[in-house]
Amino acid sequence: MRELNTGKCIIFSAPSGAGKTTIVHALLNAMDNLAFSVSACSRHPRGKEIDGKDYRFLSVETFKEKIEQNAFIEWEEVYSDMYYGTLKSEIERIWAMGKTVVFDVDVIGGLNLKHTFKEKALAVFIQPPSIQILEDRLRNRKTDSEEKIQLRLAKSIQELKSANNFDVIIENDVLEKAIEQARNIVTEFINK
Repeated sequence: MRELNTGKCIIFSAPSGAGKTTIVHALLNAMDNLAFSVSACSRHPRGKEIDGKDYRFLSVETFKEKIEQNAFIEWEEVYSDMYYGTLKSEIERIWAMGKTVVFDVDVIGGLNLKHTFKEKALAVFIQPPSIQILEDRLRNRKTDSEEKIQLRLAKSIQELKSANNFDVIIENDVLEKAIEQARNIVTEFINK
């Protein structure tokens, strides 16, 4: 396996509903030198999510087997029996193409990846303008039950406390502005 500290990585993290995935997709569409690291998870697809494109959807049993096989760079049990992680094979695939890896991960996953990749990674925290706006965004998705929305909000409040552990904080109030700021920061990091 290729050394894990070769190549560069851009890590985007945020509370659920802050807009990180929208920003990541905009950057991937605009910048040919980036490639998306498809995370693995043990949950079912939401909405129009596609296996192998949005996530690698694994059963809880398969996810646990891959943990035992040391197949992940990082992984986390976000909620009971709901696992998320980054497969080593995914990073190898992207670096073999000569591209910069882009991660779209939760806050703990982002901090774990930054710890792993150190100066080869840029960790970006996407911050919502307020908790109320975050709640509105989660409700407008219409993909989660009230119970899940409340779980996500409680987790988001904790995650916002970790923002200062990231290299850069971008407030996603006006989406176009946040995308432009992210693109400038990513371009500067890749070119240094």
